Amino acid sequence: MSKTNTLSFKNINRLAIPALLAGIAEPILSATDAAVVGNVPVNATEVLAAVGIVGSFLSALIWVLGQTRSALQAIIAQYYGANKIDEISTLPAQAIYFNILLSVVILVSTLPFIEGIFSLYNASGLILEYCVQYYSIRVWGFPLTLFTFAVFGIFRGLQNTFWPMVVALIGAGLNILLDFALVYGIEGYIPALQLEGAAYASLIAQGVMAILSLILVLSKTKVSLKLKLPVHPELWRLLGMALNLFVRTIALNLALYLANSFATGYGASYIAAQTILINIWLFSAFFIDGYAAAGNILAGRFLGANDYKSLWDLSKKLTKYSLIISGGLMLIAVIFYEQLGLIFSKEPEVIARFTAIFFIVILMQPLNALAFIFDGIFKGMGEMKYLRNVLMAATFFGFVPAIFIADYFDLKLYAVWIAFTVWMVVRSAALILKFRKRFKPKIDS
Repeated sequence: MSKTNTLSFKNINRLAIPALLAGIAEPILSATDAAVVGNVPVNATEVLAAVGIVGSFLSALIWVLGQTRSALQAIIAQYYGANKIDEISTLPAQAIYFNILLSVVILVSTLPFIEGIFSLYNASGLILEYCVQYYSIRVWGFPLTLFTFAVFGIFRGLQNTFWPMVVALIGAGLNILLDFALVYGIEGYIPALQLEGAAYASLIAQGVMAILSLILVLSKTKVSLKLKLPVHPELWRLLGMALNLFVRTIALNLALYLANSFATGYGASYIAAQTILINIWLFSAFFIDGYAAAGNILAGRFLGANDYKSLWDLSKKLTKYSLIISGGLMLIAVIFYEQLGLIFSKEPEVIARFTAIFFIVILMQPLNALAFIFDGIFKGMGEMKYLRNVLMAATFFGFVPAIFIADYFDLKLYAVWIAFTVWMVVRSAALILKFRKRFKPKIDS
């Protein structure tokens, strides 16, 4: 495929749209749980709060340990661009087995301390009880998700986003069906399991996705999952990249932890509203992330081929596309302002909290678009160290002081989303400036 065709609108969308659909499947899993359990007949606010807290903690674990996916994807894409893909034939299996082993260690080490973990989120009483109940089931899907993510990284590194999309959509669709069936029950067939039903629905969907991923990677690629020694030299670079992303994601999750902790401290209606807001924010983020995935895939390929002009053109096109999408998301959110909240909860106090803050989430969309697009490009180039430094600076010098200062003035949920806005401003500005500084001279020379 020529360079012109590679950067055509059609080819970028061939990568981006399947990645977009696959990306929104993950927040759909969490959002469906939240929407369904938020409408149960008993203790709906407390149940919704628990799903938000546990979802935040599980996302933290998955994002922290799922970073080998991005590292593996970047390395495969670079070797693909350099026409040397056969030189890393043993790397994917070694990366996947390392990921699974690490996930099992984390799973086993967190189970004895569930109550203590969620107490740190300011959960107590009935909310804490629901957190423990929900997490005790959901956590077993953790290794399954990490395996699926690693397989997605292999496919994306090989410039294929179609099969990850198929797996993700099947998983999301199954989760939605099982949520309704298990939470509310089917008279005469399935009892109403309420919160436990939502947990089982997610676990079953994650299991099906892992099985489909295994079948597809064996049948649709030449990648072998047989563990072979010696250790591939690139595994150490992969682990180094993953370690930088690991540290980066700890900083990311500190922001999410503080947001949920502060919101929980304000009261049950606040954390319930925060659960709705963060689910919508994550949905829009993953929606834009489809084009970030295209940037990730193509940036690694262009860097491997030393094609800096195409890399520069890629950044301009993806910026334009992502801003158009963010504008569309803003318009939809404005039109369905209160209705989006009502999907998750019918409690008047929760909806009042939600509608008071939602405009900030809407205004953040262009910032999200820029940050996520350049985040994807930098991941594709393997610039994990810089991404780590940017996220740490945005968190410790942006988000943390902003949320504490705003909380001091008793702004409550406004404090949380002012802090998120500052966070995204720092992230997007730092990535754009660094990219221009590095590649503009190469284009002009």
